[in-house]
Amino acid sequence: MQRLIGRRQALAAGALGVGMLAAAAPGRAIGREDVAAPGFQPERGARLRVLRPAKYIDPDEAIFNANTRRFTETTGIEVRVDYVNWPDMPVQLAVGFNTGQGADVAIGFGADPHLYADKLLEVTDLAEYLGAKYGGWYELAEVYGKRRGSRTWLGLPMGGTTGPLVYRRSWIREAGFEHIPNDLGDFLRLCQGLKRIGHPCGFALSHAPGDAPGYANWLLWTHGAALTDEAGRVTLDTPEVLRALDYARAMQETMIAGTMAWNGASNNRAYIAGEIGATQNGVSVYFSLKTSGDAAQLAIAADTEHAEMPHGAASKAPETALTLNAMVPRHTRFPQAAKEYLRFMMEAEQYDPWLTGCLGYWSQPLKAYAESAVWASDPKILTYRGAMDTPFYEGYRGPINAAAGAVAENWVVVDMFARVVTGEQRPADSARAAQRAAQRWYRS
Repeated sequence: MQRLIGRRQALAAGALGVGMLAAAAPGRAIGREDVAAPGFQPERGARLRVLRPAKYIDPDEAIFNANTRRFTETTGIEVRVDYVNWPDMPVQLAVGFNTGQGADVAIGFGADPHLYADKLLEVTDLAEYLGAKYGGWYELAEVYGKRRGSRTWLGLPMGGTTGPLVYRRSWIREAGFEHIPNDLGDFLRLCQGLKRIGHPCGFALSHAPGDAPGYANWLLWTHGAALTDEAGRVTLDTPEVLRALDYARAMQETMIAGTMAWNGASNNRAYIAGEIGATQNGVSVYFSLKTSGDAAQLAIAADTEHAEMPHGAASKAPETALTLNAMVPRHTRFPQAAKEYLRFMMEAEQYDPWLTGCLGYWSQPLKAYAESAVWASDPKILTYRGAMDTPFYEGYRGPINAAAGAVAENWVVVDMFARVVTGEQRPADSARAAQRAAQRWYRS
């Protein structure tokens, strides 16, 4: 999907984008006014192409486009935004970086800047300015944005969507629980209870972007396991991982059939259809229900709650955030214009309406935006506010590098669990296979 947003179109903003932008206007100032902007000077004749993941909720794209039009109005720089389906993003990025003919601003996911570190321009000046103005960066933003052990920023995190538990309050009570338990044994019993009353849970261990890695990593981290240790040595063939695999097998028996073939939207559809009583997801399910205008779906929204997934052995919610991470490729002819575009999009006048209009689907990487009015607009979305305030990330506990990104892109951890829950392999065999697969990337 493509959008060419130029000067002639700037005054003809779509009704949806303008309406959502106006509705989401910030109620008060966010950020410090005494921080001087970096002063990027866009190149004469600059035109920008922006590549980013497609929307999951309509306001994401509508407000992003409206903000882009505003940038064109302000600077005279035409911008084309190409929206790409999430599963296709890795290929699109690889083609662009390897041919040197891709977008001027490439917005990928979390570890992507570390996969293409030698093909990127630093954005340290921009990141330090934004951090100074907007209260500093959350831990996950720094992990994904910075080269490990340095002050150098390779990427500019723009927001993250996390996957807490989305559940039907009435069905949880019918299953014998008043709230979501933090103990893994109790959580398993809750899921067994949901299946018993005909409203099973559903968690993906397919190749569903976001959903499947979120669940697989939760299984690891709740059992005190991790992909690597702090030095980057792969640690998948351990007793902690074996316990996680056994737990995953027990959990699978409580689920609705078909989760192994789910795509990124399958759990949304199943929840909205009333087929499941609990799943992990971003705010998109609730947003869709709440804004549907359909009486039956509004009733489901009223019965919907969100909660952190059980912590298990973790001291903090064992969830990370699928993070939009903007990059400026070395091949761009307009690096100053690209940085100015990103600065503009992250300023409160643009960013807060986007954050608010998405109802928390994307959570802020900069701490000052935690005071955005969106987080007071509906108590049911508060669980999403701290999405990027977490020590967990893809590749935890080791360095964020090309190997960590490659392991994620090749579904090594997800497939380790999938082989066990489908009966293809015993836990010990699957753990050893995953250990070998991950080591190949870390040794290359």
